[in-house]
Amino acid sequence: MNFVEELKWRGMIQEIMPGTEEQLQKELTSGYVGIDPTADSLHIGHLVSVMMLKHFQRAGHRPIALIGGATGMIGDPSMKSQERNLLDEDTLRHNQSAIKAQLSKFLDFDSDRPNAALLVNNYDWMKDFSFLSFIRDIGKHITVNYMMAKDSVKKRLNGESSVGMSFTEFSYQLLQAYDYLHLYGEKGCRLQMGGSDQWGNITTGTELIRRKTGGEAFALVCPLITKADGGKFGKTESGNVWLDRRYTSPYKFYQFWLNVSDADAEKYIKIFTALSKDEIDQLVGEQTAAPHLRPLQKRLAKEVTVMVHSEDDYNAAVEASNILFGNATADALKKLDEETFLQIFEGVPVFEISKDELSAGIKAVDLLTEKAAVFPSKGEMRKTVQAGGVTVNKEKLAAFDVVIDASSLVAGKYIIAQRGKKNYFLLIAN
Repeated sequence: MNFVEELKWRGMIQEIMPGTEEQLQKELTSGYVGIDPTADSLHIGHLVSVMMLKHFQRAGHRPIALIGGATGMIGDPSMKSQERNLLDEDTLRHNQSAIKAQLSKFLDFDSDRPNAALLVNNYDWMKDFSFLSFIRDIGKHITVNYMMAKDSVKKRLNGESSVGMSFTEFSYQLLQAYDYLHLYGEKGCRLQMGGSDQWGNITTGTELIRRKTGGEAFALVCPLITKADGGKFGKTESGNVWLDRRYTSPYKFYQFWLNVSDADAEKYIKIFTALSKDEIDQLVGEQTAAPHLRPLQKRLAKEVTVMVHSEDDYNAAVEASNILFGNATADALKKLDEETFLQIFEGVPVFEISKDELSAGIKAVDLLTEKAAVFPSKGEMRKTVQAGGVTVNKEKLAAFDVVIDASSLVAGKYIIAQRGKKNYFLLIAN
């Protein structure tokens, strides 16, 4: 597999340094991506560079994931309007182990093959570097003029923000450049990859390697991922979409991918899956022929959810989606854990009812008019039931005066009433 050709058809190359492709065709090459360890989970904004490493390993090369323990203590100024909070070492170590566990789903760290992935933390080689040693041995090789010319610096200095840029942040590109020099010397690393906002930092690294050792190193960056409507990729109303289920459940994760636009689905399926060009072309053809069936979104959501979570989590997410949008049964509803149940029905109208009254049994017509205002009147409810338009816990009401009791509660607490096809109501028994 030709790594550069693979990334090109996937739309994952923005800039590439001359000679990069020749280097990769010549020999097994080590290449790295830096990952900011400011949380104990990656989010989907990290997935682009992780997929680059995955394709790199598939092409027979050795991927290196660099956890920016030292640089994470400073904060990269690229695309940022202000400085970030600094982290302590215990937090960094915890975040590193959590991130490695996530990366292990994408990369092979454990085999004895020569291209087994490596995980490194730049804190390990930066922590004992004195300030005097750094400015003497590294700082003298790169001029301030060279550093000031970088877009990431110019944008911050010329921007509207009154915060400016501290010396700490200004030094960031030198520290990242030293990472590349260190990996070049210690691991034979010849390629650094990242998002296009990293181009300036990465090329400072290749320049430092050239000036200090006379050696040659390479750079490759992918475009920053955007949405077709101009919105920020990976952000929802509740914030980032995380890979860790503690922060974003598999159901919500699956829903994020399922709900992307047609234009975005065609772009994202190339970037975030390892599906072949032929498979993707076939899916694009199916989408064009029957866009309402959304084959691109469904396959994208499946591939990414299985890759990040598991096949079981994917199946559970599909079943949960069917409860809201499909022909799921009462049994499927009762199998849900409470967290997923509440996420599915997040935002629907909520009514509180008495658990004691329910235990004694309440006629459906009284429950859905007097106890919970699902219907404005008993007459309207009676008509809707006769037309087959009322369900309780996904079971169609055969009669408006059927008695409902505590045995109908899901998770011992909830009842879902549905009026028509799309109107859901959540009854909570306390």
